[in-house]
Parts: sequence; structure tokens; C-alpha cells
Amino acid sequence: MSKKITRREMLKLTGMTAAGVAIGASGFGGVAKALGYNLMPVDDNLLAANKVMFYGKHQSGIATPVQKHVYFASLEVLASTKEELQDLFKLWTPLSVRLMNGEDIGDSTTNAYVPPTDTGETNGLDASNLSLTFGVGPSLFEKKELGLAHLKPSELKELPHFPKDQLDEAFCGGDLCIQACADDPQVAFHAVRNLIRQASGKVLLKWTQTGFNALPANGGTPRNLFSFKDGTVNPSTPTDFDRTVWVDSGKSWMTNGTYLIVRRIQMHLETWDRTSLKDQEAAFGRHRDSGAPIGKTNEFDEVDLTAVDKNNKLLIPEDSHVFLAKKANKTILRRAFSYSSGIVSATGAYDAGLLFISFQKDPKSFIDIQNSLGRLDRLNEYITHRGSAIFACFPGVAKGSYIGEALFTTL
Repeated sequence: MSKKITRREMLKLTGMTAAGVAIGASGFGGVAKALGYNLMPVDDNLLAANKVMFYGKHQSGIATPVQKHVYFASLEVLASTKEELQDLFKLWTPLSVRLMNGEDIGDSTTNAYVPPTDTGETNGLDASNLSLTFGVGPSLFEKKELGLAHLKPSELKELPHFPKDQLDEAFCGGDLCIQACADDPQVAFHAVRNLIRQASGKVLLKWTQTGFNALPANGGTPRNLFSFKDGTVNPSTPTDFDRTVWVDSGKSWMTNGTYLIVRRIQMHLETWDRTSLKDQEAAFGRHRDSGAPIGKTNEFDEVDLTAVDKNNKLLIPEDSHVFLAKKANKTILRRAFSYSSGIVSATGAYDAGLLFISFQKDPKSFIDIQNSLGRLDRLNEYITHRGSAIFACFPGVAKGSYIGEALFTTL
């Protein structure tokens, strides 16, 4: 009887048989050449329309002005040695520069008898402000064959179970992540598709999620699918980012990096749409149209948890989302996107909600906020947390270096 081969085993086999000799000889550049690909040199100074710079002190896609679309991918690592993983990031670096330049990743016209180097679906499109952000998850450091356990930051551990969590393993965890944000959804998808394709046999998609933002034409805070502004209280100055986002202690390879937390939050739109505006605003603790705290006029007015009405009743309810979040006294960078992924087959309800993404120098800030919300948050009636993951995002890349270099050169 023949043995059944799993998808993971098949990918490992094909990754080795297609170009196994070239890997040992010259890394992933050799793999590409062995397959007939011509990865063109990168022009670091290319002037492109709607371009975000790849190189810098910090990775793009964090402090970058939020774009209209996201394609978030969580990956399983199939590489069996630290050197193979290092070669992967070396390969992805020039490809990421080209993608963020709005260019194809290579020229395939030299050999018509092999698949094109670039999949081609963004031909005729510009860079669309594409940003790429790479991170590593706790599970990567648990792979003994990679020998990275001693480099795992103490802060990088799976998030605890929170009240009201109903997590689906299909949307949890991952060894690596790629966050691709762009003003065109096809540009974001194309970037992840081509990076994964070039890494065939070394990584496997674990889960993905698309998302979108309705950015106001005149600027301002986008609204979520509950119609409330999402991301009003965010760090905005370099000092704010230094205090709340960028890592400045712990493992040296994380300096100027940050921690990414992603939560897939289903919104029960049918229930919400039957709720009065007064109760909707009481659940958030803000006015829907203006985004102002209840009792205030403007979105960015200070939240006053002690303000009362003429009957000496708190204006912002104690079980409102804003009240409980403010009580935690923690600040994180929120960079969330809405999502719509069809329907929940068992109920026929919308499978739609919020792809919550936050960046913080210490995951404890998010944990403290989530614990403060706990079981009391009135929004719990309308939402369910379905997915969860945490990743350590590398610092930015200097020219001549590659993504995550410090992780591989730290003893």
C-alpha cells in the first residue's frame, strides 16, 4: 500500500527536488537562476508614483499613513536550517524593494519556456503606496532545527485567553507574517503572492485575511462597519512613537522594531442594526457622527470619565468600550481594517468585522487593555473574537543589509 503524502511533505519534497543543488551552492538567488528566472537588479533611487520607501530606521506599514487595503498573511516555515531561513530573507529584500517601487520582480522574457518570473496582474498599475511589514511569531523559535530559541524575546509569547474569546485555530498563530498594505487591493495581493511564490518549499500559507478602509476624502479617521470612527486615540508624533511603539530594550535584534498583534473580530451586524442609536453610542462611549466622547463636541476632545449629567449620572457609561479602555491607561498604535468574507454557513449571518492590528513596544499594553475590557465591555454583545496572533516585527533595513539581519548575526 502506498503511503499518503501530506501537503507539507509534498512542498518540502518539491522545494528540494526542483532546485536543491542550487540552494547549497548559492542560496535562493541560485534557485531563481536554476528555474530560469532573471531577478533584475534593484534601483534604490527609482522615482515612482505613489511610492513608500522600503529602506529606513523602521519597517514600512507601521508609521506609514494608513492605506485603503490590506492583505495579511500568516505563514508556516518549512525551512529546516537557520541558513535556509536567512537566505529566504535575503531573497525577499530586493524583491520587496522592487514591489514597493511598483515594478515587476524580474524579467522573464529571456526564456519563454518557463513560467514568467512575475505573475503580472499589476501590469499598468503604479506602486499604490504599497508597504510591506515582516514579523516572526513565537512558534518560529520553538523549531529546534533552526537554533533560534535563545534569541526569543521574553515579550514574544502567545496571547492569553481573554473573556469572550471564541477563537478558530484556522485564524490563529503563525511562524512568520507579511502585512501588505496598499491603495489598490490587487497590488497588496500581488506582493504577497509573488513573495510566497519565490519562497516555494520554504514557507506555507497558514491563514490570510483581506481588509479595507473607507478613508474620508478630506482625510480623518476611517469608520468601521458599525459606522463609528476607529483609531481616534493613536500616537501621532515621533515622541509618541518612541514612547509607545518602537522597542528600545530587550533582545538587541529587536531595537527599533515593534510587536504586532492581530485579532480577527467578527461583528454581529444583524444584531447591531436592530439596536437604537442611543444604545449604540452608549456601547462605544462616543457619538457616532462626530466621533466625540459622549457629552463633547469634537472627535479629539479629551475623554472625561467623571463627567455627569444633570441627574449626576455618568455621561460615558462605566461599561462602555471607551470608559474601560481609557481606564487601562495604556496607549497602542491601532491600524485596523474592516473585512467581509461572505457568510457564516451555519447561520447565514455576515462573516464580516474588524481585522484589528495594533503595534506596541510591549504586548502587555494590549493585554492590559483587553483585560480591562474583559466581560464588562458592552460591545461584547455585538462582537466575537475569532482569530489571534502575535509577531515580533524586525527593525527597518539599511541599504546593503536585508530583512531581519540582526536576528541571524546575533550570537
